[in-house]
Amino acid sequence: SDVCSSDLIHALAAQTKATFVVGTDEFDGEKIYNTASVIGADGRTRGVYRKMHLVPFGEYVPLKKLLFFVGPLVEAVSDFSPGTDAAVLDLDHGMQGSVAICYESTYPSLAREFVARGASVLMVITNDAWFGLSSAAFQHFEMGALRAVENGRYLARAGNTGVTAIVDPYGRVTARLDLFEAGALSWDLRLLDGRTIYTRIGDLIAWLSAALTLACMAAFARRA
Repeated sequence: SDVCSSDLIHALAAQTKATFVVGTDEFDGEKIYNTASVIGADGRTRGVYRKMHLVPFGEYVPLKKLLFFVGPLVEAVSDFSPGTDAAVLDLDHGMQGSVAICYESTYPSLAREFVARGASVLMVITNDAWFGLSSAAFQHFEMGALRAVENGRYLARAGNTGVTAIVDPYGRVTARLDLFEAGALSWDLRLLDGRTIYTRIGDLIAWLSAALTLACMAAFARRA
């Protein structure tokens, strides 16, 4: 049962004196969330992050009242509610880390908010089984790796079918397990607390570039 599995994981963390980050479902009595939980070396839950960016038609049905006929098609998956807080989680030895769940790793703004809140390491947990051996699994990994470069942080990614890897702040893959490759990775990560330009200003340069482009186009149009 889920209760037994939870008890076993907490007991294993306490027995091995290791901190675990695990994906799980959380039910608060009214809503169900897709979550990442940190279980400390003492076997106790230290913190929980609830996934904020859900997969439409996979984890919830958008515009449910309008698209009422779609609901039964995804009931076998679940009807999750989105989290509302980009929680940074307490790891061992005062280390602060964040967890992006599945395709949340493609959101630059979310990783930036994690780092702004104090995350010294970025983590990703994902189920990419539905991609099979297609290029989508590799694309998902590469997009997530950019978050390490943007924010000057190490990124640790665990995929149930791969790609599982460690990416350094320069985008270099320092350890890796490919798709459907069984194994475990062990790597020393540096805990960094500096702020990159992107962490500080986000997409400001991109928006300014877009505004300048539109202004130039408008100027040329008036002259034509």
